Amino acid sequence: MITNDKVIALEARLRQCKNVLTLGVRPNFCDYSRKDADLIRKAVKIYYPTTFYAELFDTMGKKTFPSYHTYKCVQDKIKQTALFDLLEISHPRTRVFYGKRQKNKICDHFELPFIAKIPRGSAMGRGVFLIRNPDDLHAYCSLTTAAYIQEYLPSDRDVRVVVIGSQVVHAYWRIAPAGEFRSNVAVGATISLDTVPQNILDLAMHTARRCRWDDVGIDIIEHKGKLYVLEANMKYGKEGFRAAGIDYNKLMEGMIENGNI
Repeated sequence: MITNDKVIALEARLRQCKNVLTLGVRPNFCDYSRKDADLIRKAVKIYYPTTFYAELFDTMGKKTFPSYHTYKCVQDKIKQTALFDLLEISHPRTRVFYGKRQKNKICDHFELPFIAKIPRGSAMGRGVFLIRNPDDLHAYCSLTTAAYIQEYLPSDRDVRVVVIGSQVVHAYWRIAPAGEFRSNVAVGATISLDTVPQNILDLAMHTARRCRWDDVGIDIIEHKGKLYVLEANMKYGKEGFRAAGIDYNKLMEGMIENGNI
């Protein structure tokens, strides 16, 4: 139980939590005041340190939340897919094609229609395309050096399961609007709080544990009776929490106080 000083965070995600002191992110560590630098050096754990500092803190043996392993896969679909394959986690068939020569062979591996994504840095449904014809594919390939191609598993909904620490804290359905193949809230999907089956929650927890992710939104679909992990979102939105009446800041305050994260 943390009962005295506030815990230290760098990123602003916990800035509304009463038991957290958010110091901000300084790309040059020398720009921190002497007091703040000492707080960082002496802290047992740093919360939301950013990808840059998470790697440095891991090198010096300092704990972070989220874990360094979580940060390694932030907005990197290529790494996530490779990890899913290594761990034999159910995932839509996916290949990455580099350069013009490899891109010319995409249709040797996938039948139209299929999904194409910007593999790094995209979120909220941006950078995700349904490729229906050669013109769509040509337009997509002009956008990215590495073509991330995935089989299309038609579904009008998916489940976002949020795992924080070592437990599922929330799960909800995202129902795509009419005529839209994506189920992201940012593109108009509707949040449904209907009961999420236990096997979906179990797959999300299994995925988080195997990948060593401790703050993540895992997106899962069911297609022809089989579950598939689509991707992991380490910078997930809070719309699902608001829809369920969950106070995210109080949730995080309690998990910190109880030593869950």
